[in-house]
Amino acid sequence: MRWVEDGKGDLVVSDVVMPDGNGLENLPQITKLRPNLPVIIISAQNTIVTAIRANEAKAFDYLPKPFDLPELMHRAAKALERRHPPQVSGDVAEVQDAEIPLVGQSTAMQTLYRLIARAMNAPAPVLVLGEAGTGKSLIASSLHKFSKRADQPMVVLHPEMMESQSTIRDALMRCVSGTLILDGVSDLSPAAQLRLLHILGEPGDQNLRLVSTAAPNILADVQNGNFRNDLFFRLSSLQLTVPALRERVEDISVLAQHFIATLQAEIKFELSQAGAAALRDFNWPGNVRQLQNVIGQLMMESPNTLLDGNAVKEVLKKAGPSNAISALLPSESLAESVGLHVQRYFDLHGANLPPDGVYQRILREIEVPLIEISLAATSGNQAKCADLLGINRNTLRKKINDLEIVVTRRRKMM
Repeated sequence: MRWVEDGKGDLVVSDVVMPDGNGLENLPQITKLRPNLPVIIISAQNTIVTAIRANEAKAFDYLPKPFDLPELMHRAAKALERRHPPQVSGDVAEVQDAEIPLVGQSTAMQTLYRLIARAMNAPAPVLVLGEAGTGKSLIASSLHKFSKRADQPMVVLHPEMMESQSTIRDALMRCVSGTLILDGVSDLSPAAQLRLLHILGEPGDQNLRLVSTAAPNILADVQNGNFRNDLFFRLSSLQLTVPALRERVEDISVLAQHFIATLQAEIKFELSQAGAAALRDFNWPGNVRQLQNVIGQLMMESPNTLLDGNAVKEVLKKAGPSNAISALLPSESLAESVGLHVQRYFDLHGANLPPDGVYQRILREIEVPLIEISLAATSGNQAKCADLLGINRNTLRKKINDLEIVVTRRRKMM
């Protein structure tokens, strides 16, 4: 602060928690003394609250720990190139220390945190896109809770509620200058889409903030005519995309530890390295919500406080298929889905290469479900299964033995 007061330096890079103060708390004083001095906040507190506070305190940028030095240098260069007085705005809502389960150290989540912080008080309609279980509704409510409208009403409408014209009009009246959240607009019927468009009117007709959530397929629905493009443009001046859990594998252990800490009561549980690895190997079609449910089930079933690899695998058997093909999205080809699986496998090893033998391991993951499903479709008849697969019967028999596949003969029901 003495250097700032003396006019020294062109850029501040500050931690949040320091022995003699708090970097975020110093920001207003720095801005007052040196309006043109950019500040980059770094922090190990990788939560949305930290990102929001950094944004509201007019930090130039926010960088979570751990970070790569080239990334910091790149952002520092941008800060030095774009030095300008921060935009002056009215008083912002105070951010409380409430725990928000939007946690993660991945690049994808940190980027999302920064975008949420920047969109927090923007008046334009926001559309939050993401798969089921990623936390879209949580982000939508956070956009209200941490905004300048936090003291105003927040009203949430679900698809079935938007079928009623009177319900929509009542929600608009109750919102006043607050936030109207349209949860799941991608599930609206054509009639409800038209009704909602007419009632909302043009931007600026109401003083409320409009935030909507939708599944990623809404983009394809707009292109093929299943969702009105005029309503889509009315709802999506700004877009926030929530990454699927399989796209941020490095966050799985962090989220698991968070849920363990949240769910445990008198008994203190611990997740072993093997247990964490088993969680990372799963594909999580149900995303963060499914992970939370699995952790709860695991803590209930575990015979002791150590949640090891075997315990995790037993619970995951009940959670559904874990291979990449089972999580295939309608918009993905088989090659794209397998590519995601292979990339995730390499990412799990960080800077190191996976153990030798990747080719056979990946082929085994594809072969086992392919043969099992084909056997089930042919009621366990290996001759028919071999014809279906287009391979020799002896080859099929050898693969069944080598891959330890259990064959069950069943009589088809007529």
